[in-house]
Amino acid sequence: MGGSARNPGVLQRDDSPSQSPYQRLSQRMLDISGDRGVLKDVIREGAGELVTPDASVLVKYSGYLEHMDKPFDSNCFRKTPRLMKLGEDITLWGMELGLLSMRRGELARFLFTPTYAYGTLGCPPLIPPNTTVLFEIELLDFLDSAESDKFCALSAEQQGQFPLQKVLKVAATEREFGNYLFRQNRFYDARTRYKRALMLLHRRTAPAEEQHLVETAKLLVFLNLSFTYLKLERPTMALRYGEQALVIDQKNAKALFRCGQACLLMTEYQKARDFLVRAQREQPFNHDINNELKKLASYYRDYMDREREMCHRMFAPGDSGSTIGEN
Repeated sequence: MGGSARNPGVLQRDDSPSQSPYQRLSQRMLDISGDRGVLKDVIREGAGELVTPDASVLVKYSGYLEHMDKPFDSNCFRKTPRLMKLGEDITLWGMELGLLSMRRGELARFLFTPTYAYGTLGCPPLIPPNTTVLFEIELLDFLDSAESDKFCALSAEQQGQFPLQKVLKVAATEREFGNYLFRQNRFYDARTRYKRALMLLHRRTAPAEEQHLVETAKLLVFLNLSFTYLKLERPTMALRYGEQALVIDQKNAKALFRCGQACLLMTEYQKARDFLVRAQREQPFNHDINNELKKLASYYRDYMDREREMCHRMFAPGDSGSTIGEN
């Protein structure tokens, strides 16, 4: 996560033995709840906007008890953290308040008093009653899902009353959700988000001077859908969306590459070669494109060998050469 694997509170030293590590730590922390129930210490600054209410967040975190070295709770062992929605998946009031004070890329340390953590009962057997806990939280990213969900629920006529930038922002959010789901190998769910983004963009009629913004947004979604359908092993659909991307940008190397991959899966070797050679022309040193061309050459050799073997069997000596039975 970027923080210590040990409890930061335990590592603090002070000349005041009457104070506990968390009491000493709290003296230099910022009060963000107004009653010193949630205290914050920024370890690394973030950038951009603050987390919005009802957002879905991607975080790494570790929770510590005072005087204990190892965290009682952490998701840092996961290769890909789970996207969590504020108000639903985040159950600690203190963590929710803390996240609302953070920006993308920020790493911070928080102290939560019992009121903002596990209360008077605690959480047996790990958390004793009336316990103050420390959390180190890294905000990797967040998505404003509430805004997107509300907008997508509107009719096409209602959506048309909003400025273009609003539509582009919501479409981008839907695409970002799709990207996250794609990275989780949830390809059907990712496809749903991409199609929602595409629907919003298709509905919108923009002035001529702004149409390029819509086309640029569509291009990204077409590329995402093409890749997703490849993962779903539906090359016909992958080719369709790849070709739609090429209508917008005929020299787009990713679109040409996706189309080539789709045609290769469909055993349309000549079309695959045409697409891949065009992609290589745009990016001559692209490792993936060059490897796909090598794969195509290997598949094509195997295909021709099978064709020759079939012909040899059909027209072997002593065979009349006819493949149709005579009357």
